[in-house]
Formats: sequence, C-alpha cells, structure tokens
Amino acid sequence: MLFWIVAALLTLAASLAVMLPLSGRKPQADVAQDHDIEVYRDQLRELDRDAGRGLIGKTEAEEARAEIGRRILKLADARDDTSKIGGGSFARMVGVAAVLAVPIVSWGLYASLGSPLLTGQPLSARLQADPADNTMAELVARAEGHLASNPEDGRGWDVLAPIYLRTGRFADSVAAYRNANRLLGESGDRLAGLGEAMANAAGGIVTAEAQGVFKQAAAVDPANAKARFYLATALAQEGRMQDAAAAWQLMLNDLPADSPWRVPVQEAVAEAGRRIAAAEKPAAPGPSAEEVDAASSMSQEDRTAMIEQMVSGLDAKLRENPRDPEGWMRLVRSYVVLGKTDQAREALGRGLQALDGGSEDGKRLLALATSLGLSSTE
Repeated sequence: MLFWIVAALLTLAASLAVMLPLSGRKPQADVAQDHDIEVYRDQLRELDRDAGRGLIGKTEAEEARAEIGRRILKLADARDDTSKIGGGSFARMVGVAAVLAVPIVSWGLYASLGSPLLTGQPLSARLQADPADNTMAELVARAEGHLASNPEDGRGWDVLAPIYLRTGRFADSVAAYRNANRLLGESGDRLAGLGEAMANAAGGIVTAEAQGVFKQAAAVDPANAKARFYLATALAQEGRMQDAAAAWQLMLNDLPADSPWRVPVQEAVAEAGRRIAAAEKPAAPGPSAEEVDAASSMSQEDRTAMIEQMVSGLDAKLRENPRDPEGWMRLVRSYVVLGKTDQAREALGRGLQALDGGSEDGKRLLALATSLGLSSTE
C-alpha cells in the first residue's frame, strides 16, 4: 500500500510541475507588452501637454505622435502573433489535458498489462525458495548465508571455492580453499585449486607461495594435471624455458586422449618451442675449450673479473637490442649472483620498460625478479 501512495504523490508532483506554468492567465511576455503600451500612452499625454503650452511646434508634435502610434501598433501586432502561436486559453487547455493524459494512460496500461497485485520478493524469501529456481548470484548468496551461520561446514567451502574462482573473486576463492583444506583435509584437487586462486590473485604470476602449494598438491597426487601444468608455468616464468618445455612435454605424454588438459598443454609446448628458438637465434657463441681451461686455472679475483666483463657485455647488447626477454632474465640473475643488487634493480626496471611489464614476457621477468628477492617497486 505504501508503494501506491508514494507513486501517486510522485505522479501528482510531476504533473503539477508541468501544469502550473500552463495554467497561468497571462504569460510574462503579455505583461511586459502592457507595460510598454502604457508608457507610450503616457508619452502621448505628455506630448499633448507640451503642444498646448507651445513648447513644441505643431509639425514636430504630429511627427512624434505618429511615431508613438506606430510603436503601439507594432506591440499590438506582436501580441496577436503570440496568441495565434499558442498563448491563448485553448492552447493552455490542450497542454493541461496532454499532461493529465500521461499518468492516466500509463496507470491504466499497468493495471491491465502489469502485475499490480504481485507481492514483493525480498532476497531472504527468494533464498528460501527451490534452489532450482535461483540464479547463480542467489545460489552464491544462499551458500554465503549458510556458511555465515555454519563456518565449520567444510563441504560448503569446498563447493563455493571454485565458484568464486570462476566468477573472478580470487581473494574469496583463496580463503574458501584454505577453509576447505583445513576442515576436510588436504587433497590434490583442493591444493591445486588453492594454488590456482593464488596465481590468479597475483595477476597470473605463480608466486613462490603458490608454487609451494602446487608442489604439495603434486606430492599428494602426482598425476594432478593442474598442479603439473602450473609448476611448468612457474619454470617458464623464471626463465627456465627448456625445463618448462620438458615438463609440459612429459605431462602431455602422460595425459589420456580425452583429457581437457591436452589442448592447453599442446599450446604451451608449442609456445615454449617458439620462445626457445627465438632465444637461441641471436645467442652469442659460448667460450672455447681454451677459454674454459684458462678460466679454471684463474684465481678467484680474475675469474670474477671475467664474469663481470661477460655480464657487462650482455648489458651492452641489451641496450642495443632490448627486445630479448631471455637476455634480460640472464642479466638480472647474473647481477644478483654477483651481489650487485642495485644494478639488478636497474636492469629489472629497464627490462620491464623494454618488454612492457603487462606483457607475458614482462610478467615472466617480474616473476623471476620476485623469486630472486627483487620487486618492480624497488
């Protein structure tokens, strides 16, 4: 009932806001014209007084009287034009009728075509209905309400966690998977799901924590496809493309013919092959046997100096050809191994700028830097 009262009041207010300007007796323009005509009449009376006193000649008085008369006639013609356009009472009546017709017709159509007697359906009532009639959002709300009252229901967390993951609520998915593993015990699927949620929450990067969870899943279930796939992805993100390709190929050999993982693994193997070929094409030749023998007989200081010289050469090559993701990974790793953290951070910044930090190569470089103790904010 309250709804209808509010709707009626709003309709009345809207109608009045339109009708009041239309129902006025005289438009503002007519009032202004009346005032101008009265001024001209005063001028005529004053002109007659001046002519009677002899203050103005007869000819000048006639000319002034004619000019004022023309102005009065012009105002009268303008008023007639305004009335013809729609300023008259008939036009106002038509406008008021049109405004009144809008709510009357709309309410009549709603009464005949709508559902004015349909009762309200608050969320609590819809959640108590048959689950088969609920939308996905209502089902999630139903599950969340149940878990708020029963936080130790491991089965509920286990059902809700992958739904959160599919709908992009990665942080909620991580929390749900943690609860499911705690209450139901760790399984390969639940641990792999937790790792996947962590990686998605990190923007697709398999962090060290997520990698540890995937290793736990593989230890519990060595055949778990999701854990194996993401562990190989972590290798690729660290720049170990050869190891990643081997892991994906081994996984592909073990997968059944009808496994849904075959297509993504085949694509990953192909992409790894392309990256390996691209990295090997511009590669500089390795040290000769004589250089290796010479390096083995060097002192620690001379060997370190030689390594630093090689790293400096790699740095110079990357300045000339910055579109080399594998080269940036080798450079950052080399600086870290040499203990030159500042140079490693500087190389990381240049590499992310050259490769575009949001690209796949940029993410791999950032993942490697994170595993080495560096970060892009540094």
